[in-house]
This record gives sequence, structure tokens and C-alpha cells, in this order.
Amino acid sequence: MLYLIKFLYSFVLPPGLFIILFAVLGVWIWIRGRRRTTGIAILAVTIMLYLSSTGLVSGEVMRSLERDYPPPAKIDGDVIVVLGGGATADTPDIDGQGNLLGSAANRLLAAARLHFQTGLPILFSGGQVYADTGNEADIAKRQLIGLNVPVNRIFVENRSLNTEQNAEYVGRMLQQLHWKKPVLVTSAFHMKRSVLQFEKAGMTVQPYPVDYHVSERGVFGLNKLSPSSEALSNMGASLREYLGIAAARLKS
Repeated sequence: MLYLIKFLYSFVLPPGLFIILFAVLGVWIWIRGRRRTTGIAILAVTIMLYLSSTGLVSGEVMRSLERDYPPPAKIDGDVIVVLGGGATADTPDIDGQGNLLGSAANRLLAAARLHFQTGLPILFSGGQVYADTGNEADIAKRQLIGLNVPVNRIFVENRSLNTEQNAEYVGRMLQQLHWKKPVLVTSAFHMKRSVLQFEKAGMTVQPYPVDYHVSERGVFGLNKLSPSSEALSNMGASLREYLGIAAARLKS
């Protein structure tokens, strides 16, 4: 009963609510008979929106990216390179202002844990993408210090605005600091595009995926049929990665 209630409740809030409204509109236009083609088109878009916002579909699309690179059993590198993924500029933090967003924070935490396991230095890459967002690398440095990572083991690249620039600017720093075996830390769904960009920039990296968004096994349940903003966000993130991969390959 609990799962049924949760399933029905998912249609009360967006995106489920909009799916119901669009479905009703499409059926109403279709039944009236004057613009059946329009009604069918609305219903078709509604079905696509519904499927995209379910864990059943978005989970599989996300999983197709997250399975590309399993975490290595052994670290073989001389520096941990971490890619940013968004930050706020002026939100309160324990020791200052500005916070990394969810995926970026997960990447940072994983990098800190790897540092304490291996002793390798951390190079965080990411700048201020928009006027109202924070400088990711600068915030990351403060938070790494707060996690007791020694200052002399923290390096930042705080100018890049996308994955292509991450690779370009990090490559320059690796040459200057004489590092040749970077361990690349980023979200599992973002790893394929990241590796491609770093290879295009002339680097061979050891991928270390973190921040998984879906479980490895796609176990079916009623919740997989519930529309949710989280599933829709996963679908959007996955499609953005596939578009980025295609664009990077076209530039080759």
C-alpha cells in the first residue's frame, strides 16, 4: 500500500502533474475530432516526457554511461585530477562562503579520500562559469583545507568553463609541474566525455569514476514507473553527455 501511495503521489507534483494535464489535453483535442493530428502529437510528446521522467528509462540511459569505466583496483598515478561540476557563490559554509554542488562535492570528497590513501597531490579544475555561481576551484581548495588536506598538496586550475578547457588547462599545469600520470576523478556518467577530451589534449589518464547516480543492477519496482524530477534530471544529464561526446568527436 505504501508503494502504491507513493506512486499515485508522484502524479500530484511536477513533472507528473504536467504529464497528467498534457494527457488530458491531448485526449480532449482528439475526442473533439477537429484536430486529431494535434491531439495525437500532444499525446506522443506526453508519452515521451513520461518515459523520460521515469527511473525505468532514465536509469538505463544513465547506466549506459556509468558502466563504461569501472573503478581501478589499484591507483597508478602521480596526481589526482578532479573536475568541477558547479558551485554557489555566496551560500554559507562551515568555514566561509560558497559551496560545491552535489556532483562536484561528491567528486571532491572522493579525491580527499584517495589523497589520504595514496598521499598523492590533488589538482582541482573548474572556474566560475556564470556571473551568479562560485569559482569552483577556489571553493574546493578551502574545503580541502577544511578536510585537513595539506595546503602544499592542493593545486587549483580556476579558469576553465567546460570539460574541453579542463583538459587544456590541466594539461599545461601537468607539464609545468612535471606530472605524467594523472588519476582522473569525475562523476561516472561524465567520465567517457572527460577521458575523450583529455586524450584529445594529448594525455593518458587513469579513470576513477565516482558519484554514481543509479544502482548497477536495474531492479524493477513500481517506483521505476513513477515520474520524478530526479529521473528527468538524470535523463537530461545523460543526453547532454552523449551530445558532448558527439561534438568532441566531430571536432577531432
